[in-house]
Amino acid sequence: MRTENEHTIYFKDYAPSPYRVLSVDLDFRIRPENTRVRALLTIEPHPDTAPGTPLVLDGDDLRLESIALDGAPMLAADYATDANGLTLVEPPHRRFVLETEVILQPQGNTKLMGLYRSSGTWCTQCEPEGFRRITYYLDRPDILATFKVTMRAPRDVAPVLLANGNLLEKGAADDGMHYAVWHDPFPKPSYLFALVAGDLGSIKDSFTTASGRAVDLAIYCEHGKEDQCHWAMDSLKRSMSWDERRFGREYDLDIFNIVAVSDFNFGAMENKGLNIFNDKLVFAQPESATDADYDNIERVIAHEYFHNWTGNRITCRDWFQLCLKEGLTVYRDQEFTSDERSRAVKRISDVVTLRSAQFPEDGGPLAHPARPDQYREINNFYTPTVYEKGAEIVRMLATLLGEAGFRKGMDLYFERHDGQATTIEAFLAAFAEANNVDLEHFKTWYLQAGTPKLTAEDSYDAERQSYTLTLSQETQPTPGQPTKQPLVIPLKFALIGPNGSPMNWSDVSGAEVRDDLIVLDAARAEVTFTGVSSRPVPSLLRGFSAPVVLETTAGMEDQLFLARHDDDPFGRWQALQDVGMALAIAAIQGTPWSEADVPALSAAMGDTLGSESLDDAFKALALQLPSEAQIARNIGKDVDPDRIHEVRAALTRAVFEPIALPLLQRYRALSSDAPYSPDAASTGRRALRNRAMGLLVASDAAGAAALAAQQYHDAKNMTDRLAALSASALAWTGEAPALLADFYERFGGNPLVLDKWLAVTASVPREGVIERIGSTLADPAFPKTNPNRLRALMGTFAMNNPTQFTRRDGAGFRFVADFVGEVDKINPQVAARVLTGFRIWPMLEQSRRKAAHSALSALQSKGALSRNTADILARMLAS
Repeated sequence: MRTENEHTIYFKDYAPSPYRVLSVDLDFRIRPENTRVRALLTIEPHPDTAPGTPLVLDGDDLRLESIALDGAPMLAADYATDANGLTLVEPPHRRFVLETEVILQPQGNTKLMGLYRSSGTWCTQCEPEGFRRITYYLDRPDILATFKVTMRAPRDVAPVLLANGNLLEKGAADDGMHYAVWHDPFPKPSYLFALVAGDLGSIKDSFTTASGRAVDLAIYCEHGKEDQCHWAMDSLKRSMSWDERRFGREYDLDIFNIVAVSDFNFGAMENKGLNIFNDKLVFAQPESATDADYDNIERVIAHEYFHNWTGNRITCRDWFQLCLKEGLTVYRDQEFTSDERSRAVKRISDVVTLRSAQFPEDGGPLAHPARPDQYREINNFYTPTVYEKGAEIVRMLATLLGEAGFRKGMDLYFERHDGQATTIEAFLAAFAEANNVDLEHFKTWYLQAGTPKLTAEDSYDAERQSYTLTLSQETQPTPGQPTKQPLVIPLKFALIGPNGSPMNWSDVSGAEVRDDLIVLDAARAEVTFTGVSSRPVPSLLRGFSAPVVLETTAGMEDQLFLARHDDDPFGRWQALQDVGMALAIAAIQGTPWSEADVPALSAAMGDTLGSESLDDAFKALALQLPSEAQIARNIGKDVDPDRIHEVRAALTRAVFEPIALPLLQRYRALSSDAPYSPDAASTGRRALRNRAMGLLVASDAAGAAALAAQQYHDAKNMTDRLAALSASALAWTGEAPALLADFYERFGGNPLVLDKWLAVTASVPREGVIERIGSTLADPAFPKTNPNRLRALMGTFAMNNPTQFTRRDGAGFRFVADFVGEVDKINPQVAARVLTGFRIWPMLEQSRRKAAHSALSALQSKGALSRNTADILARMLAS
């Protein structure tokens, strides 16, 4: 199998560059037919660099027009170019200026890396290795330089010219051209470079920092969509204010710009002072965006802004340190949302995401540590492990150190490493020094792949009034790591007494216990509490204090007790999930449900629905059974997705049919004619109302299908309309085909709403879905170069439709593999991401494993794959 530039990069091989770039002066001459880029790089050798050491600059798909050294043209014998870059054979052993001019073809750049054109707008994406597609450069994150950028373009096609930093000047030029000059005074790595040129509308605002500086804010977008940007602007201003209050971080430039583009491989990019966003994470209005869209916009706007300090001002020394900026910044955006909305609901939502995306990665062929020790294609390591697990590691650090200790560590980190490209070790060292603690053992979380299983057994001695918890941890082998070390696990807990309140104890022994926290740092430990007046029910892993799988000896009676009485919202939610999981797995394994168990869970769900003390958003999360994917992961091997689907559907009917009337009553009570608002309370009401409607449809309650259809037609916002459509389609009610057709007729012209239709279509767990998807892909009007459309359709099918993707006859596997092979020629990043849907194949039953392996092998035999896709494929087949 041939791949593009196949190679492996190892963490152990890191070495500083022999040369450094002090400043960059770029001149872009942008025209519709091509773009010329002149670069003046001020370079000097590192003090330890030997005279005569070649200077190797990265370059990809560049056409070199000229090259000069200190103003003098270079001789052909003094440099060499190839597909990977430019080499100066023997550069001066002093500071010098290298000048190059290259020609780019942005309009044909379907990879969407480097400089490309999206719907008439020129824009860039440089993380992680896109700058080398713009000019020859030391394209690595530990090369920090100041940038000055001059842009020239025809005024009629590109009246807006934007780059990083502050605007120095702008004006008219000859032949209908105009120019702008931007300067970023803060040294940055090349991956943070950004440029945008086009005919764009905008909304503008301002923000006054804590020190009194005025910052001009603007969001640029396609003309006519300006009114959809106001929620994003509001989210930006709240993010700026929050970062000042919570972390003492003030914005540092005079301008902050956001640009929304329609073709983008990522969600968004934190380029210094000029954030470029996928338009789906900017545009919002009630008629076309759901509550989930509003939440995602708020979250991602905050995330990219927070990168200004955790990612930009302090960046990564190398790409192995990616979680240094991403995990830390995800933690920060999670905390922002928790403070802005409901902390309990946010925590549960984040755990659902972690379990649905990161746990499967940790348990499959793509498992890797938060800081990997090798990679072949860095684009493939923008993963849930780096982001979501990286955030959980930071959260554990905050739990261990406490709020004040964590802030002390962050303050020292900012003070010590501002303006540097640094490492995980340096990050942890700041916290260790600020709090006078040893974090060497804790660092193992960054270095070890896999999800630990934490087992808890308990016993109570009534005579001695002592209660003992026996805790043990184990992490299964993962690719390249057959042996695992014990981790430092912060376990938040409470002992719940018979009256439903947390109990006290007089003494504790056997492990480190701090009030409500047990610190487990060994493979096994016993913790004994004395002075416990009666047998408690343990509430363990409160707030999901560590990213582990918890197994306990608690029976269904104890779980249902916690579901009613635990004062920790996560624990209460988890108890309901645990009961549902136990019932589902029992049925799949052939054990009939007892006469009492299902009614008990149904009653607990009814109590949750009727509780006056729980908010609507929490109830919406609690009133659901574990997903099919979660059940499959708990089973772990020889999984039959059809059987899981059948059992879960039966359990849904058994649990929720008995409370159909209360569900219907609550559904009607939550109806409102108030204008749409994305505030937390309104979002919670809609979430619970739509959950009630969805459960009625899924449990096949009388009249539920008609109720959903009526809601679809009466809906005054996209949240309610899409909820009704999804419930109808997933249950495939008699009304579903007509509703899908109507939705397409109404919204097919709006690309971002079309994505919702594509995702619902791809999620239908019934035969015929492959044919419907195939027809959509075959439509000449379907934009096969747009990542959003492709991810909505094929990404959803591969990752969220287990019964059809894993069809026993292999049709789903072959369909996705063929798609990956075709799209890889256009956009390798999209192809590789869709291919990760195969990560579940090793745990399937034998016939499906054989079919999946056959499809993957057939894809491999075609050869000529990109490095992105070949890397994922090789790791899949090695499992």
